[in-house]
Amino acid sequence: MPESRPPALPRRLIAMVYDTFLVLPLIMLNVGIAMALHGAIARGDAEPLHPQLVQLIALVTVIGFFSAFWLKSGQTLGMQAWRIKLVASDGSAPGWSQSVRRCLGALLSAACLGMGYWWCLFDRRGRYWHDYLSGTELLLVDKPPRKKKGKAAEPAA
Repeated sequence: MPESRPPALPRRLIAMVYDTFLVLPLIMLNVGIAMALHGAIARGDAEPLHPQLVQLIALVTVIGFFSAFWLKSGQTLGMQAWRIKLVASDGSAPGWSQSVRRCLGALLSAACLGMGYWWCLFDRRGRYWHDYLSGTELLLVDKPPRKKKGKAAEPAA
């Protein structure tokens, strides 16, 4: 794998905030669909969904959201905006099981008072605990070359 540097922690955190603003409405939509299927909305009764069902819907939504983006391009929309890419430790694209393990490992990293995230400050390759668990790592993507200003393109004849 070509040498590439890991992104700095603030860049990673800002990308996570971006993605949070995208995944939260998806969770709300999926919970709303579950409520409609449950009949609570249509009947107008006050019987809510079981809290563990709501947590399961949220977990499946988050895993689906991140895994779909990581499998497609290695980048969520927040990661694209901040030029971060997820790759397998050998430099290849992450697989389905790696994506799911990374999501579940991220929960573990957060559950330990965020220590799994802070670990990137001590790891020489900038990896989180869930990078170790999933065999992945984050890389900083080079800036695309700037387009030169000047003459407008000639129209094709």
